[in-house]
Amino acid sequence: MVENTTMEKLFGGTMMSPIVDPYSVYGRLRKEVPVIAVDTMLGVNYLVTRYDDVATVLRDAERFSSRGNARGIGMVMGRTILEMDGKEHIRHRSIIAPFFSPLAMRSSMPPVVVEIVNELIDKFAAGGAADLVPEFTFIFPMRVIAEIIGVPIDDHSAFHRMALDLISITEDPAKGFEAAESLSIYLKPLIERRRVEPGDDLLSKLLHAEVEGHKLGDEEVLGFLRLLLPAGADTTYRLTGTCLWVLLDNADLMGRVREDRSLIDDLIDEVLRWESPVQLVSRETTCDTHLGELEIPADQIVSALIGSANRDESHFDDPDLFDIERNNESHLGFGFGQHFCAGSHLARLETKTAINALLDRLPKLRLESDAGVQIVGMAFRSPNRLPVRFD
Repeated sequence: MVENTTMEKLFGGTMMSPIVDPYSVYGRLRKEVPVIAVDTMLGVNYLVTRYDDVATVLRDAERFSSRGNARGIGMVMGRTILEMDGKEHIRHRSIIAPFFSPLAMRSSMPPVVVEIVNELIDKFAAGGAADLVPEFTFIFPMRVIAEIIGVPIDDHSAFHRMALDLISITEDPAKGFEAAESLSIYLKPLIERRRVEPGDDLLSKLLHAEVEGHKLGDEEVLGFLRLLLPAGADTTYRLTGTCLWVLLDNADLMGRVREDRSLIDDLIDEVLRWESPVQLVSRETTCDTHLGELEIPADQIVSALIGSANRDESHFDDPDLFDIERNNESHLGFGFGQHFCAGSHLARLETKTAINALLDRLPKLRLESDAGVQIVGMAFRSPNRLPVRFD
């Protein structure tokens, strides 16, 4: 067995650190130690880096259970579909699925997303300059998911920061627990009102849905909300930001996309592969098992590194190159298997709507000459800022 190391030794930072380039480390691990044991504050974590091994972890729920999420994010979210397997997962996921289905994305959602996106652009369109991260990408996905759930929010930026604190539990447990408590205090009165006066929103559906003949309790509903609010906001904010950075950093590609908006779909898929917004997912071994050349005992946390799998040279040609012409059917940017991202259709709709609106409304959109933009992070990755000018 390989001697344990730490995240700091491997990457020069931790899961939530502003790491600029994890990919050189991923590449070395894929060649030398494709499955490696790492010491963390929650115990030993086995990092899995090769595409085929990552796909195995995500596909094989019998050996790699989602229950492992109870040890990390489950401590603040409560019991959610993230830690459920099999029929239990299917029954609970089916409650929310209609709100994120392709049909919903074609009918009820597009007008909502268009309205929110344009309202935000209105606030800076006349100024000739903006930082698109704090003024746009960070805000609009939270507004959209809050609209779907039926949660009235006055300060969406503050609410999003609270959601980020929630999912950063392994880095700052105190902040994570504080965010979970703040969300509960905010949401409980709303839950009480919706039980008496239901609407047509997702929260009302959760409160009146039945699983095996029983309605969800308040804590189960709160678990769903603690999951959906950050999940619905964080991935899309990061995906949209990276798509915009790629365009702003490549004038030729920007010109092509301006002329042919059908390329936005290919742009989104290549960004999902090249800079996966969510870089890893966790599972727990249900038995002693082999993965790669390493034997992993039962009841151990395994992190499937999606970001590494999507840069695996044995699966993708020249994987470090951004190539909008690439065939991306097999990327793992939205996960794989029964836990494939439920909000993938919404994320695509939001990102496509945002890019189209910005290109339509901001002529000669360009980065500030001294912007110094970097894509940073390990567990989650996106640009740290996007200062732009436009005519």
